[in-house]
Amino acid sequence: MTSLLRSIAFIAAALISSLAVSAADKPDVLFIAIDDLNDWIGCLNGHPQVKTPHIDALAARGMLFTNAHCQSPLCNPSRASLLLSLRPSTTGIYGLAPGFRRLDTYKDRVTIPQHFAANGYATFCAGKIHHDGSIAPKERGKEFEVWEQAGRMPYPSKKIVTTPDNMAAMDWGIFPENDEFQADWQIADAAIAHLKKRHDKPLFTAVGFRLPHVPCFASRKWFDLYPENGLVMPPVLEEDRKDVPAFAWYLHWKLPEPRLSWLKQAEQWRPLVRSYLATTSFMDSQVGRVLEALKESGREANTIVVLWSDHGWHLGEKGITGKNTLWERSTRVPLMFAGPGVAKGKCDQPAELLDLYPTLIDLSGLPLRTDLEGISLLPQLKDGNNKRDRPAITTHNQGNHAVRSQRWRYIRYADGSQELYDLREDPNEWKNLAGDAAHAAVIAEHAKWLPKTDAAPAPGSAHRVLVKQGDQWLWEGKAIKAEEKVE
Repeated sequence: MTSLLRSIAFIAAALISSLAVSAADKPDVLFIAIDDLNDWIGCLNGHPQVKTPHIDALAARGMLFTNAHCQSPLCNPSRASLLLSLRPSTTGIYGLAPGFRRLDTYKDRVTIPQHFAANGYATFCAGKIHHDGSIAPKERGKEFEVWEQAGRMPYPSKKIVTTPDNMAAMDWGIFPENDEFQADWQIADAAIAHLKKRHDKPLFTAVGFRLPHVPCFASRKWFDLYPENGLVMPPVLEEDRKDVPAFAWYLHWKLPEPRLSWLKQAEQWRPLVRSYLATTSFMDSQVGRVLEALKESGREANTIVVLWSDHGWHLGEKGITGKNTLWERSTRVPLMFAGPGVAKGKCDQPAELLDLYPTLIDLSGLPLRTDLEGISLLPQLKDGNNKRDRPAITTHNQGNHAVRSQRWRYIRYADGSQELYDLREDPNEWKNLAGDAAHAAVIAEHAKWLPKTDAAPAPGSAHRVLVKQGDQWLWEGKAIKAEEKVE
């Protein structure tokens, strides 16, 4: 071999070696999604009795965002926004349909896991990451290298609670007897099995838990954590909606989630709150199982863990249950990071779920993307006191937006009506200040952040979609009539 060839061979070997070291040095990512979890976790102080020791322990070893908000208070648009780092007001995805892959504009757009796969990661999914049904089974291999559709929600042979529309999923109570029958147990099992395997690539492991989404079922031991006698109920103000615009009702006009009035009449308010707490604690135990498996795998020190929920959930506040509103109970979500590059602490700066994409890129050292609407949380992950340049924005159907800063929540509805709340003085959002001229400057400051793009509903939009047709507002294709309002 000539000296020139030897030099070329040496350089090539060194380059290959450096690339291998570079790949080995990349951190793993454990991406934990929770369905319908509001701020009722211990570290967020959302409910004084809630027991979530494993989520709390994760928050304690990393950065907890105490003012994080979803971009839509509904599963499909929220998850689409997070995975694409695009606002619902950009994509036009507002309802439970369509899935973003059904739209020509986004059928090939690169999501978070796809960006990691393109940069040398082995990607894995168990449970609910995309909205159910939004990805055809034959297409799942394009989203994750391994997609374990683990865990189906269990249902009893007969409903426990007969709700007004008797929808099967709208149920709660003690069921099943064995935790291992639960979807979240099986999802955790799949993730644990994956983490126990030998891997030669950096890992992007997505785990999507289903509880506390309805049906809110858990075994008796989880209910025993919350005795009915002495259960603390969420704070509710009678006639809370007296100063709320009539249009606010349009965002949740007719839904299977029962109103507070029905829960009280049927004596089901307390059982539902208890069930939500019990299922939250059971789900937390499954988060704990996965985190323990990560620790036992020997990869914990080099793993970025991010835990988030797709939106909040009302349990009587503002007279309703469920999501589909632009108030704090619907929009505020748990969000925390732990692992390499993350300081320990809390951050009360506004944060958005669509920020996860650019943040994970920064933490993992992946190539930057210029087509994302989120902005990286890296400055706050280094120091929770670092300021953010913008508030958090939540959208539910075209023209309806909430702007959440550190102190204020400003809501503008599609008919121009408004709400303004001072969260420092009024954390329950009981006093609408929008009609007070003294707050005109606050409203103007927040209104400038309303999305400049306000897309019409995407083709195929359906399920919880509100549109205007002439002088009429249509809810799921039917004209809204004020006399049909259900309170």
